[in-house]
Amino acid sequence: MAAEEQLVGVVLVSHSAPVAEAVAALATGLAGGGPTAPVAAAGGTADGGLGTSTELIAAAAANVDRGAGVALLTDLGSAVLTVKALLADDELPHGARLVDAPFVEGAVAAVVTASAGADLAAVEAAATEAYTYRKV
Repeated sequence: MAAEEQLVGVVLVSHSAPVAEAVAALATGLAGGGPTAPVAAAGGTADGGLGTSTELIAAAAANVDRGAGVALLTDLGSAVLTVKALLADDELPHGARLVDAPFVEGAVAAVVTASAGADLAAVEAAATEAYTYRKV
């Protein structure tokens, strides 16, 4: 398996497909050169509306799974509940983990850290640490 295939995957779950896709683009763009961790946006419902879709989330997680774990970051409360239900029902890849982190800053930290080859625990720690980022 090539090194980039062993990176932790990141799934960004939002109630809005455009928001999830924009955050994914931002995070991958800021990850710099070299191999980039697999990232998938799972936003909105299957018909393009606002909300969350268990099918879209599960498919995104399967798509980014390279065997090193999958970090799932969410935007709002019901997205958290949807991911928790998928985890409880064992519908996500082995090693999938819901990460409690701010959505944008946490996504950037997770993707940059995963792209550097860090393990799932380090990716989660970097994303969670984003809660401490100060802007003033």
